[in-house]
Amino acid sequence: MAQNISGTHETITRGKRALVTGASSGLGVDFADLLAAQGVDLVLVARRQDPMETLAERLRLQHGVDVIVEPFDLASSGAAGRLRERLDARSLQIDILVNNAGYGLHGDFLDIPIERTADMIQLNITALTELSYMFGAAMAERGNGHILLVSSILAFQPVPTYAAYAATKAYVLSFGEALHDELRSRGVKVTVLCPGHTETGFDAVAGASVSTALRMLTMQPRPVVQSGLSALWKGKASVTAGIMNKIVVFSNRLMPRSMQRAAMKKVLGP
Repeated sequence: MAQNISGTHETITRGKRALVTGASSGLGVDFADLLAAQGVDLVLVARRQDPMETLAERLRLQHGVDVIVEPFDLASSGAAGRLRERLDARSLQIDILVNNAGYGLHGDFLDIPIERTADMIQLNITALTELSYMFGAAMAERGNGHILLVSSILAFQPVPTYAAYAATKAYVLSFGEALHDELRSRGVKVTVLCPGHTETGFDAVAGASVSTALRMLTMQPRPVVQSGLSALWKGKASVTAGIMNKIVVFSNRLMPRSMQRAAMKKVLGP
């Protein structure tokens, strides 16, 4: 049985399985919720097991889907390969990969311990790249699959006080759009979702306060996730969530990079 998502005409066949990373909180919960509502079986991956178990039980009861919980720290070296081995041992085929796991660090680059920045890069870039390769290769061999990569509108410009984080998201955007062209002839749709500031636990993890200007631009997680999935089913290369965020991204094309940096410092605050 197939149903629509977010009012699109694209459908997901019941019985497909999605791997959602960062599934213990934030956007990951909404990704899992919306996919389960379409009859998609799930593998939930994040470090914290208890929130995922609670989510999994709710989704099983509400939607009758199979949900497997894999507590896993993808920021550790080689984690993606170990996760793939565990899923292969259970003969689980991943038809939809939602590369959502990631976090940011706020502050001047030299004031943040390099070990924390390295861990962020490991998760935001290395694990995402490895997962895309491992599961993307299997999808391409079958001639069918979907990969959604979560970037950020900070990918479109340099961002003082988020220097390394914004750079990781620029990588995700460039990488994902390139994969979109490489893999579409092999039956795999790749889309990059670029959210703006969203009501999740991002700020607490990043150690950032929220300015008045940024609060006015804040979106709720559900419409962000809906826009990402809708773009994925339509086969778009990338999508920016929200009208105001689209305006911000477009305006960057008209500004010198020095003005982009100054604008970001004002919006994001000290």
